[in-house]
Formats: sequence, C-alpha cells, structure tokens
Amino acid sequence: MNIDRRRFLQRSGLGAVGTFAALARGGVADAVEPVATKAATERDATLAVAFEGVHQAGIVTPAPRAATFAALDVTAGDSSTLAELLKTITSRARFLTAGGTPRRRGAQIPPSDSGTLGPHVPADALTVTLGVSSTLFDDRFGLAARRPIRLTAMRAFPNDALLPQWLGGDLMLQICAGTSDTVLHALRDISMHTRGATQVRWRIDGFLSPPRPSGVPRNHLGFMDGIANPAVDKAKVADQLLWVVKGHGEPDWAVGGSYHVVRLIRMDIESWDEVSLYKQQAMIGRYRANGAPLGMDRYTDVPDYKKDPHGHEVPLGAHIRLANPRTQSTEPSRIYRRGYNYDLGTDVDGNLNMGLIFNCFQQDLIRQFDATQTRLVHEGLAQFISPFGGGFFFALPGVRNAQDWLGRGLVQG
Repeated sequence: MNIDRRRFLQRSGLGAVGTFAALARGGVADAVEPVATKAATERDATLAVAFEGVHQAGIVTPAPRAATFAALDVTAGDSSTLAELLKTITSRARFLTAGGTPRRRGAQIPPSDSGTLGPHVPADALTVTLGVSSTLFDDRFGLAARRPIRLTAMRAFPNDALLPQWLGGDLMLQICAGTSDTVLHALRDISMHTRGATQVRWRIDGFLSPPRPSGVPRNHLGFMDGIANPAVDKAKVADQLLWVVKGHGEPDWAVGGSYHVVRLIRMDIESWDEVSLYKQQAMIGRYRANGAPLGMDRYTDVPDYKKDPHGHEVPLGAHIRLANPRTQSTEPSRIYRRGYNYDLGTDVDGNLNMGLIFNCFQQDLIRQFDATQTRLVHEGLAQFISPFGGGFFFALPGVRNAQDWLGRGLVQG
C-alpha cells in the first residue's frame, strides 16, 4: 500500500476493518449528529432530492441554478481501492444530498466538514451524478470486458479546437444545487474525503439565469436554450432515448445508466454582437425575444418542416432544423439536453471567455450525439463557437438501497 492510498483509507473512514460496514452506517467521515434542529430538518425534507432509485438523480431532475462539472483521474492502484473510492463517493453524496449536521470531532483533529455552509449542511436540491469514462477500462482495474459498448474517448469534429488540459478524466462528477456555495461545498467535501485516490483533471462551473421574461433560461447568445427536449418523463420515451435497457447488447450492470456527454463550447461573443438580429435569428431558427420558431408565435410551438420544404420560414441551415429535422428517420437520434452557461473571465487578449457547457444524456452515443453533431458540422453558427473540451462518460445506474453503492455492479461483476 502506498502512502496516498493509506491517506485515502484513513480519511474516508475505511481503515483496516469494517470497510463497507462503516459506509453503510455512515462511516467516520460522514456520520451525522442524531438530532438536528426541527426547522433545519423540515427544510431538508422539502428541498432534498431522493438519492436512491433505479437511475441517478441529476439527469431528469429539473436543473437548478448552479452546477460544477469536475473530471477526476483515479489514482487508486488496484480494484479494491477503486471499490472503496466508489463507496466513499456514494456515502458522501448520500449525506450531502439529504442534508444534516456533520459529526463533531475532537479539537485536535481536522473537522469532518469545511464549515463553509455553517454548522448544518442544507439539502438545497443538491444532486451528485457520477459517470465513468473509457479510460477507467484500461488494464489498471481489470474492467476491460465490462466497458459499455459505445463508450470511447471524445473525438474531435471538423470545427473543434480541443485542448488536452480540458479533455477526459476517468470519472465525471456533475454536482448541481440551488446555490453555488452548496455546489462548491459538495465538491470540496467529496474531494477531501477521496484525496489520495483521485485528482481533479479539469473543472468548470456553470449557472442558469431565471427565464426572462418567461419560458426557459437563455444562453450567452441571447436565445432560449433547451426548448425542444424529448418528453423523458414518459417511460416509453425514456426507454427509447435516455436509459440503457436490456436487449441492446450492453453489459448487464449498465442497465439503468445513460451515456453522458459534456462538451465545453466557447462563444465568440464579440463577433456575435456585431451580427444583425435578422441573421442571428436565421442562424438559430427562432425569434430571440420569445423563442418561437420563425413564422410562429410561442416558444412551445412545433415547426412543421414538411410545410416549409424550401426553408422560407426556418432556413434549411438553421440550428434547430439541423439538430432536429423532425423526420421519422431522425427521431431516434434525439438527445436529452441539460446545459449550463459558463463564464471564465477574459483571455490573454482581453476577450470575454464565456460560453456553454453542452451537457446531454442519451441511450446511444453513436445513434444520438454523434449523428446530431454530424448534422451540425457546417451550420452557420459554427463560425461563432469553438468547442474546446469535455468528454464522453457513462452515468452509472442508480443506488437501489442503503447497502448499494455507485458502480457496485461494474466493479463486482
């Protein structure tokens, strides 16, 4: 055992004995006081998102205002330590999403919580969604035969400018909550309890603005984003487009999971602001003010391209028409989007560095994301955006009960 692994085991409460039992009970690291204040407990019950389920929370859960996406490299040296890592992430996420009071430790040892949210950790609609990438299936952990069949490294499309420092990672932590301090507290907590077994490779914070004046949030281009999502609240639609189901050739452990794409897209804001409103709307295919498809009245209106075969209303090269042509043959390629805006300040030239965390989930990477992105390669909007990073991941199936943990089926077979 190397020193990093030893520190991880000590920090996570997984010492020489009682590894899983400690986690099932809450462990040293995440145990809570038996009784919290009545008001705090009632708030947590109202705002907490259920942690257990067939699928992980944070996928079809309504997107809250704040998020972070952290790609982690696993530094654990063997499969047993990987299992302990996944149990620790599960344990921390279970506590953080429920809310509670961290156990007090002695004054001479580091506290179990950073204290940045005060003495009581609020639930604040927090979700923690964990995914794995293709690199986790190399020869380190003996998992090669269990890799989801469509899971590969992110490939570059013709207009991409991918940067190595913003790519990949063995794990993806998507953390979302009502406020940014809750998100950052959760990231810090999980990082603290997994130090010695993981290292952050890259990370980006996201936010959603309130709908203005109504509808759905807008991106930095000024347009509503995420309007025409598939109705995954309907089980039949979700089983066709979102979740991995039996009978598709995937490993048995992967059933209930979903392919997760995180694509970081910088927007050339300065150039976009020099484009006329008419051209902006023609490139997107919607009115900027109310989000309605061109020639229609409401953002919820569904365009009928059969009645507009030559693109007199919605141009043939408009983003919404290429992304979703609304034909019988392209219906199976629809993806479920859950994007966030980002702002990284300014670059070395003083230009605004902001854009979109294109975040989507789907049943099949090739049939859905790859096909959709291929249709968009030559769109007019491509001259104003520059994808520079992200990764392909597989969001693990959910945790079924108090004894279960994220990735158990993957690691144990």
